[in-house]
Amino acid sequence: MDTQLADFIRDTHAGRIAGEILRKCVHCGFCTATCPTYQLLGDELDGPRGRIYLIKQVLEGREVTEKTRSHLDRCLTCRSCETTCPSGVKYSQLLDVGRQVVEAKLKRPLRESLPRTLLKTVLPNPALFAPAVKIGRALKPLLPSSLADKLPPLPETGRPWPVKQGHSRRMLTLAGCVQPTLAPNINAATARVLDRLGIELFEEVKAGCCGAVRFHLNDQARAKDDMRRNIDAWWPHVEGGVEAIVVTASGCGVQVRDYARLLADDAVYAGKAAKISALCRDPSEIVAAEGERLRALLPASPRGKLAFHSPCTLQHGLQIRGIIESLLAAAGYVLTPVADGHLCCGSAGTYSVLQPELAEKLRINKLTALNAGGPALIATANIGCLTHLQAGGMTPVRHWIELIDEALT
Repeated sequence: MDTQLADFIRDTHAGRIAGEILRKCVHCGFCTATCPTYQLLGDELDGPRGRIYLIKQVLEGREVTEKTRSHLDRCLTCRSCETTCPSGVKYSQLLDVGRQVVEAKLKRPLRESLPRTLLKTVLPNPALFAPAVKIGRALKPLLPSSLADKLPPLPETGRPWPVKQGHSRRMLTLAGCVQPTLAPNINAATARVLDRLGIELFEEVKAGCCGAVRFHLNDQARAKDDMRRNIDAWWPHVEGGVEAIVVTASGCGVQVRDYARLLADDAVYAGKAAKISALCRDPSEIVAAEGERLRALLPASPRGKLAFHSPCTLQHGLQIRGIIESLLAAAGYVLTPVADGHLCCGSAGTYSVLQPELAEKLRINKLTALNAGGPALIATANIGCLTHLQAGGMTPVRHWIELIDEALT
């Protein structure tokens, strides 16, 4: 795609990235067929190809309009288009650049800026998020459905973290910002599973939000501060020889694995960020690598029918497909088929709060597909998908690692 970037962006780091991505696009339209918002709305500008044209116009100096921003806002950043693209266009990276420029050039009205400010202030801060959830549960009948959906019942008290066994293999894990409040058993279950496999898992309390919340709300400067804080918190453990950084929410995993790219122009942190990204692992990668040992520990007993929802961040972001399904099958579950498994459930971080109508339609479609085979359970790999799907249906939704943990007890 021929591109003539405007002076304000041409010679910048972001401009060089955008120019390279735009030149790769041959506007074939394959991406459109797999775009969830295009399928719902049928508008070319609500598909990747149309949005690429809008971003191109903005970066070439065209006036930024509300129409342009609304089409970019409606993108889920699910990256299904990247999986489909035959030219390897990194659409999500281009979208990051485009959204940042639009945000800088066009002030949002208060009705749009206020919820975004609240989200990027409260969600990344557990000290604010935990009491907000407690208050929200008490006032749940009075809240808009888009917010009430995000407040699952009080989590059951799970079994504790394993007592330290002195394993020679040690790995870090990210506690994250919302997961400790909404589903604290997920990391504990991961620790118990890895303990059975001879691996010690521990959290570093000085680490916090991975940066994804602020980054995808166009507050990229503060998001990078979140990343630097995590790098500083983890670095002594990296120097001490920790084997991996295990991230149990696939959305956070995509972000941490992207630290190397996002901080590549930071003279102080670039090298450390590259090391952190290289150490980042989804728990499925760790458990699958110990497959033989795991299967020897699992009892040979059937556990019923289950549908697996693969988060977009898992299959399109981390490019992990089929691994978790095989682990669940080994644990005794019969996996039911799920039509259009590549499509987003509508959670997409803060998307379900900011775009509730589209998110609800996507959730209905996803739950219909997941429940078609009559499963007793739905499993997933991301806290956002888990809470979003659980709020929309009657079938219990669990993180897959909890099910492996239960199968091992």
